Amino acid sequence: MSATPTAPATVPGVPTGVTAAAGDGKATISFTLPMDNGGSAITRYEVTASPGNITVPGAASPITVTGLSNGTAYTFTMKAVNSVGKSAASTVSNIVTPRSSSSEDPTPTQPAPPSTPNAGVEVLVNGRAESAGTATTTTLNGQTVTTVAVDSKKLEDKLAAEGNHALITIPVNTKSDVVIGELDGQMVKNMEQKQAVIQIQTGNAAYALPAQQINISALSDQLGKSVQLHDIKLRIEISKPNTDTVKVVENSAVEGEFTLVVPPLNFTVKANYGDTTIEVSKFNAYVERTIAIPDGVDTSKITTGVVVEPDGTVRHVPTKIVVINGKYYAKVNSLTNSTYSIVWHPLAFTDVAQHWAKDAVNDMGSRMVISGIGNDMFNPDQDITRAEFAAIMVRGLGLKLENGSSSFADVKTTDWFNSAIKTAYGYQLISGFEDGSFRPMDKITREQAMTIIAKAMKITALKTSLPAKAADELLKPFTDASHASGWAKNSLADCLQAGIVTGRNSTQLAPKAYISRAEVAAIVQRLLQKSKLI
Repeated sequence: MSATPTAPATVPGVPTGVTAAAGDGKATISFTLPMDNGGSAITRYEVTASPGNITVPGAASPITVTGLSNGTAYTFTMKAVNSVGKSAASTVSNIVTPRSSSSEDPTPTQPAPPSTPNAGVEVLVNGRAESAGTATTTTLNGQTVTTVAVDSKKLEDKLAAEGNHALITIPVNTKSDVVIGELDGQMVKNMEQKQAVIQIQTGNAAYALPAQQINISALSDQLGKSVQLHDIKLRIEISKPNTDTVKVVENSAVEGEFTLVVPPLNFTVKANYGDTTIEVSKFNAYVERTIAIPDGVDTSKITTGVVVEPDGTVRHVPTKIVVINGKYYAKVNSLTNSTYSIVWHPLAFTDVAQHWAKDAVNDMGSRMVISGIGNDMFNPDQDITRAEFAAIMVRGLGLKLENGSSSFADVKTTDWFNSAIKTAYGYQLISGFEDGSFRPMDKITREQAMTIIAKAMKITALKTSLPAKAADELLKPFTDASHASGWAKNSLADCLQAGIVTGRNSTQLAPKAYISRAEVAAIVQRLLQKSKLI
């Protein structure tokens, strides 16, 4: 009689019901323990305070977080930890503001009173000015904060006149540390229906956000189905990070051996209703941020934009340098919000100096998309595994890694490629085999790689820009096209039509051949170039 096999342990479930109560320089966080420990005992819980990203461990609910600044508004998230790792973060708690209870300190730190609002702030609709906003400037936690509230009625009238695909720009010319564009939920819904784009523009950055990516209906459901859209405040923010975050970014630069060319900036989107705040941190399409390059910076010494996570993790995001009205900017496209910076990270692999793929390999290496094998070597002609290809695609697209157990039976949580494969699966780049496996260590064939590239073309919107053309017509020049699997033919055709992939020669597509590390660097670079992301 055989024993029933024990399922491998995974990270625990997520704590729920996170609530916060403020005290003097502290807050007490209560939460409901997760029902699922992942098959391994939960050893501790971690609560993280924002702003400041202060993380405090605890054994059970409640947990008290000390060292908070009185007068500062905080929110909190929870994670459960077992022997395998940490759970995903919980939903954000309610907002609380610690206050001094000392009789000797009867006047706790408060935000400075707002300045006199400037009526008639100009909002641009398709480049034409309309007095449809009110600006208010305050001081909070040592930072100046300018908020521009947009007049719903005036904007609605302009949207009706302009029709679909309007660009609404909120220009803020003050030198404030934090700039916020504020709209109500009904306004956002109207913009969504008209496929409008809202853009916040400051002296050193611009943030263009399609209204459809906000998904105001989903936010409304989270805030409460009885909540009226016009009572929800949607706040789109560009800000200088606090001192703690700047330190994290600087430490990451030292560890990653790259140079910060532009000081970091935060880009956030939040929905507020009463005391509840929900952050929009993930989008279904690339959202563009334009960051000004300071005068005097050598633009030839700019490699890419990066996201720096609160834990110091760094990832590439597709970036290109452009000139607008004689000034240099970095256009950064990403599917998430976070802290961004522009960096210089040059790499040159010695064994590609005379290789046909030299430029692509060194470019993708400098952008942190591909890595070498050590000693400044890349080994360009070596075949690549399915796991390695998935990881490169995730890095190339700038996707935020997702943690937790994989959907494939042959990918373990402890495997180095687990997060990359889980992320690629989550974005529908990969699907695996019929038997439920992924076969991560198998070499990847050209047709398998092109199928994944074709799926990536949907994420970058390159696929939608291609005219309709029959796959058989595109494959006709290749005498070995009949060797391609039926499931791969449309993907092969898409890659050929987009100019991302070519044949091994004018008549050989070699769909069943393995693909080399150099070829992968070249096709990922072409994907990003053809998608106008780099």
